[in-house]
Amino acid sequence: MARSLDVILVVDLESTCWKGSPPREQTSEIIEIGLCTVDLGTLTRTEKRSYLVKPVQSEISDFCTELTTLTPDMFADAGTLADAGKILKKEYRSKDRLWASWGDYDRRQFERVCKDLSVGYPFGPSHLNVKSLFAAATGIGHEVGLDGAYKQLGLELKGTHHRSDDDAWNIAQILCRLLKTMRIGGNA
Repeated sequence: MARSLDVILVVDLESTCWKGSPPREQTSEIIEIGLCTVDLGTLTRTEKRSYLVKPVQSEISDFCTELTTLTPDMFADAGTLADAGKILKKEYRSKDRLWASWGDYDRRQFERVCKDLSVGYPFGPSHLNVKSLFAAATGIGHEVGLDGAYKQLGLELKGTHHRSDDDAWNIAQILCRLLKTMRIGGNA
């Protein structure tokens, strides 16, 4: 359980990807961690960050660059996944706080890549799937993508879709909106 419920860490990942299957001897790995903090007292987004992670088991494909705008040269000075994990644990107390993402992909990808690279998992056991929460709260009967949720709410995505800091910021807006409606007397 989360020991501290003052802040929710909203996380979004970008990973190496290809059109079709990965090339031989390459595997999808985390290349960007986006983070947006949500203050649970005020239900506001308070910070937006991006951490680039240098890939070690794959290369950034042209398809990946088209999708994310991330180019191989952007990773010349990027840290490792272990470096990013240390920042999450030290600066954001990620082991003690609830963290959230749009769906379970980010949680599963973090678990898999940390295991593959023998890197400590930077989060505690408390994860909130905002995609499922949105589907349940709105009664639509199925999960939708982030862009679909924004359309349903009549909102416009901010920033660049498939850049993790912008996606985390947008996910956090939906989360704040849902939590406000759940509070007594709250309005979305």
